[in-house]
Amino acid sequence: MTNIKKWAIDDRPREKLMLKGVNALSDAELLAIIISSGSREETAVGLARRILQSADNDLNKLGDFSVSELTKHKGIGPAKAISIVAATELGRRRKQIEITNKKLLYAKDVYNVFASVLSGTKQEEFWVIAVGNAKNYIDKKIIGVGGIDKVYVDIRIIMTFLLKSGATGFFICHNHLSGNLKPSRQDILLTGKINNAGSILEIELLDHLIISGENYFSFADNSLIN
Repeated sequence: MTNIKKWAIDDRPREKLMLKGVNALSDAELLAIIISSGSREETAVGLARRILQSADNDLNKLGDFSVSELTKHKGIGPAKAISIVAATELGRRRKQIEITNKKLLYAKDVYNVFASVLSGTKQEEFWVIAVGNAKNYIDKKIIGVGGIDKVYVDIRIIMTFLLKSGATGFFICHNHLSGNLKPSRQDILLTGKINNAGSILEIELLDHLIISGENYFSFADNSLIN
């Protein structure tokens, strides 16, 4: 195995970044910079490729890996695993900032807010987003956390949050771990109750999204919100 220091400068991730810019690097090369070093048997780039393959070359899946899961890879100790987890979390937070500075006009916009929030969660979570007159993002709050198939939601907590935030409209969202996006009877009844409570306070329920993996179901798009 040729040591990475003996590679042509153009092939070394750090030097390549300096010469050609960050966009010239592959995911594996960027991850190799985070990892910093490989081993006698494997370069940092080779190790990075192997880790990415275990995540199906999906950066979202890589971001779901814990320190203990990463250290199962030969060549990855706690320090390197922590660096990877920290880097992916920074990317996740940057994405959230970019999204929440935009207006939420469509179901896809709301999905983009929660895709990373709910990615990899092992339990059902129920969230609410407060928006202003122009559907500009104000704030979001987790309302309830449950088991693998249900979550308790207190409507009073939702309305208190919306009133304090000065919202004129809101979205609600929860995930289905089963992969089934079809709303249950309980989902539909709960949505109706929340919609009624919002109407009394003159805060409009704009949509309710059910998310599972990379897919979602919109109550508004399916005419389930009156």
